[in-house]
Amino acid sequence: MSRADAQATTTEDRTLVWDGCLNVRDLGGLRTTTGARTARGAIARADNLDRLTAEGWDALLDHGVRTVVDLRDIEEYKPLLSLPEDVELIRVPLDELAGPAWWQTYGHLDGTPLALRPYLDHCPHAAAELITTIAGARPGGLVVHCGAGRDRTGLAALLLLALADVHPAEIVADYLLSAPNVRPLYGMLGLPDPYRRIDAALAEAGTTAEAAVTATLADFSPAPYLLTAGVAPADLAAVRARLLPS
Repeated sequence: MSRADAQATTTEDRTLVWDGCLNVRDLGGLRTTTGARTARGAIARADNLDRLTAEGWDALLDHGVRTVVDLRDIEEYKPLLSLPEDVELIRVPLDELAGPAWWQTYGHLDGTPLALRPYLDHCPHAAAELITTIAGARPGGLVVHCGAGRDRTGLAALLLLALADVHPAEIVADYLLSAPNVRPLYGMLGLPDPYRRIDAALAEAGTTAEAAVTATLADFSPAPYLLTAGVAPADLAAVRARLLPS
């Protein structure tokens, strides 16, 4: 599959308009290595749901979402006062789960795709908690989100899509979609543009975002990795069943 083909299948009909968010898309419709496509309406990825308007929540419900998985740490949480009664909120704080040793060694890479593979290599317990949580979620659609929907959500999407045997080129293309979506957010909030630091870190490492995500997936076997991390075979099967049509 060419990169152009992957980009086409990545963007086609997957962008979701949830008023108040900037970086929402369905993880369905992506081509797997067997030629099948991931199921639409099963799992979505998003930025900060705290910003959703009433119309945004209606769109989320209309998409079939019944479980929200929030990847942020406790100090980032704000009460979702408008959370519908029939939507369950589950928290999996990926940064907190990484632990101080990871941050001391790799914290300088935070916010860049260079952090993806070190996180997977050194924090399998966190990946296991995420997958186990999603496996046990109630029936219906599910959305995974963090702050910008780029880094922690990008890691979660990468792990989920790899587990569903999505073609690596599709996973890379999906990751790259977040940058143009979230970059305007920093100006809106009056914050410095983080992409200067991200681009500088990538340049110093002699790589690009695309190459860094590709390298993350190289020789990564998600099922054995997660089983070794303690995920039950039934939970792996449950997550795959969400993403892959029967």
